Amino acid sequence: MRTLSYLDAIVEAQREEMQRDEKAFIMGLDVSWSILGTTGNKNGMLVDEFGHERVRDAPLSENGYVGAGAGAAMVGMRPIVEIEMAPFLYVAMDQLTSIIAKSTYLYGGQATLPITVRMPMMYMVSNAAQHSDRPYNTMATIPGFKIVTPSTPKDMYGLLKTAIQTNDPVLVFEDFTQGGVKEEVPDASEDFSIPLGEADIKREGTDVTVVSISGGITASMAAAESLAKEGISVEVLDPRTIFPLDLDAILASVAKTGHLVIVDPAHDVCSIASHISALVAEDGFWDLEAPIKRVVTPHTHIPYNSKLEMSLYPNAAKVEQAVRDVLA
Repeated sequence: MRTLSYLDAIVEAQREEMQRDEKAFIMGLDVSWSILGTTGNKNGMLVDEFGHERVRDAPLSENGYVGAGAGAAMVGMRPIVEIEMAPFLYVAMDQLTSIIAKSTYLYGGQATLPITVRMPMMYMVSNAAQHSDRPYNTMATIPGFKIVTPSTPKDMYGLLKTAIQTNDPVLVFEDFTQGGVKEEVPDASEDFSIPLGEADIKREGTDVTVVSISGGITASMAAAESLAKEGISVEVLDPRTIFPLDLDAILASVAKTGHLVIVDPAHDVCSIASHISALVAEDGFWDLEAPIKRVVTPHTHIPYNSKLEMSLYPNAAKVEQAVRDVLA
């Protein structure tokens, strides 16, 4: 085992998959000098190992280089496309939704697109309205994508390796509130990966299930630790992938606890929290002993002012209150 940060896990997953498959390459804005720290770390810059042919700096046109990635995937390459900030995906929506998501379907299975699109979500840092979105819920409305939202270094490492190996388009939403978090990650020699669609129970509990999406894990775990001092046993479950979603794991946890709180940093309308709430209400209703509660971001733009911004997102106090409400 080795200790890696969340950002280091991104680097090492890419390094190992590029070593495994010479058709894998990275493309994006300034990736050769790693403005976000995701193509270089203490083990060296990826461009030093693989050269500029496989760590390719793209022009300032998301629609252009995402489209180039789609074309490369169609002819047998395995591109890893980094969109510098997740909200910049809006500029590339035509390529993402009309080409990448639909081509396998449109061409009757004759085309495959083994493309991974990585998107850092950089919120809680006064990035204001245009740069603070967490748009995994937006993309989940479009068939044709697999979508992952890793919350820990180990999950990032294992899920990104699987994403790169997958012969379908995978969107990887990287939560930069977790960027400095460190934990033990398997060594490269172990060939570790995490299957898509497999949830992980981050903390066992018996009184209430807290389903935590992406960076909501920080608030969820802190709330669980605090509530344990009051004798409230919280089970924290991280789906890890939005599509495919491990609904069976969620339903099994709710059947055990009888109560459900969902923590989701995205905006509340059409959120993943809303979707999970609907699924549990349909398929696990008789296991519920109280209404489902969501802890989400209100349906409003994100302000530049840090105090105003921080008040919007899920935090430990909000999660604790939601748990108390469902247990009341």
